[in-house]
Amino acid sequence: MRQSDGTWGQTDPSDEIMARFGALGIDALIAIGGDGSLKIAHRLFLKGLRVVGVPKTIDNDLGATDMTFGFQTAVDVATEAIGRLHSTAEAHQRVMVVQVMGRHTGWIALESGLAGGADVILIPEIPYSVERIAAKIAERERARRRFSIVVVAEGALPAGGAPSYVEGTGRYGGIGDLLALELERTTGKEARCLTLGHIQRGGSPVPYDRNLALRFGAAAVHAVELGNFGCMVGLQGKSVRSVPLGDAINAIKRVPADGEVVRTARRLGVSFGD
Repeated sequence: MRQSDGTWGQTDPSDEIMARFGALGIDALIAIGGDGSLKIAHRLFLKGLRVVGVPKTIDNDLGATDMTFGFQTAVDVATEAIGRLHSTAEAHQRVMVVQVMGRHTGWIALESGLAGGADVILIPEIPYSVERIAAKIAERERARRRFSIVVVAEGALPAGGAPSYVEGTGRYGGIGDLLALELERTTGKEARCLTLGHIQRGGSPVPYDRNLALRFGAAAVHAVELGNFGCMVGLQGKSVRSVPLGDAINAIKRVPADGEVVRTARRLGVSFGD
């Protein structure tokens, strides 16, 4: 069985897969997925399978493409949820913690938090301090802003600490509930957590993702026609290009801690808890 990190687990069925593809007379495989799925596809390519990769992940964490389809839809869902929380947070003068997906990268938290008007955004790339978050909430209190919105990626971690896991499962999770309890104790304000979970992964895709998927699909079929195997199609600038699949899975694309979007958020008064 395939693991989330792109390994097979206890058994390696790759030889069986290769034999099955040969028996079925399949000419090529277009592999659609994130880093885990594409790592498996690359291993099969090295064994002789003719493979072309297509990047599909809501995390937007593949370095060889500027954008993956699924990401903008996830950001749209999260942004709407954050926006809807403002009225109830203000009415009840609460701290609302919104946990979004993002085990290793904070792209969804950053983009949706900025668009949704969050006061604090916590991402794996910038370790946070509860005290610094509490200071931001206190600053808003002094300005008669009696509520705060905190957006946290599931893989965010405190400075000098470790990510939060669901007890007994080994899966990321629980950071939102834990943070809400810590902020309630630290600030004295009522804090509630909303975990969006898999709702970010489903539903009707936004037009940008539909069109990007169509562009990637057409490019992947064209790569098969050209015999350009062992590649992944990706968006670079305004053009869809083919890049070596090994390069595409070589490293995770993380949020630059001093990047332009983070700097913009800081200039708008957003705290990253650091």
